Amino acid sequence: MNAPRPIIDRYFEESERQLRAVYETQRAKLDLAAQWLGEALAADHWLYAFGTGHSHMLAEEIFYRAGNLGRANPILDDRLMMHKEAIEATYLERKQGLASEILAQYPVEAGDVLIVASNSGRNAVPIELAMVGREKGMKVIAITNMAQSLAWPSRHSSGIRLCDAAELAIDNCGINGDAAVYLNGLEGKVGPTSTITGAFIVNAIIVGGIEHALKLGHTPEVFISSNTNGDDHNDRILQKYKSRVRHL
Repeated sequence: MNAPRPIIDRYFEESERQLRAVYETQRAKLDLAAQWLGEALAADHWLYAFGTGHSHMLAEEIFYRAGNLGRANPILDDRLMMHKEAIEATYLERKQGLASEILAQYPVEAGDVLIVASNSGRNAVPIELAMVGREKGMKVIAITNMAQSLAWPSRHSSGIRLCDAAELAIDNCGINGDAAVYLNGLEGKVGPTSTITGAFIVNAIIVGGIEHALKLGHTPEVFISSNTNGDDHNDRILQKYKSRVRHL
């Protein structure tokens, strides 16, 4: 009997398969999201991003990073992240009515772009944040796992999922449950993939948005690595926007 192939190999191949699936099946949506962002930047609007649980990492991905935008504002709430009370965060992300309170802390405007990430797409806070964002006139883009989202009922009283609440839903092409690889001796799978594909989706939208803004005659402010020669360049951006971005 042949020994199972090394799990690192299988995990790499599954991650690569999902990335390829995103590129091949979601490309038109990525292009549309990039167009929206480019048009927003050209009109001096902002990019916002939000996620709960591990999906909050995709909100941090847009923020204060080499090669990314100066006009990018993450929506971060300690109660919904993993570094304080992770167990409580799991239950709090299901609470209706919290999203409006969170979004009210940020100077969002009609014409801004909002990315909401939720792998399951079924919890109340991401769903409502997308709904409130659209009510405020934002262009709302969801990043979600359609295979998982459609396999389970919504936890929002309306019955809708994040993919329904957003104006545009981009599938991360993951599998139900996120973890993707079997390992003999364990009950469940290992090797989650949504952070890998999600980070690609977020950055694809950003680089595409920057390209589109340039085509429109607008040059977006972009951070340079502070570990190269970026300090003076970055300081000019930071001083300009520090009063508007609460997490700087």
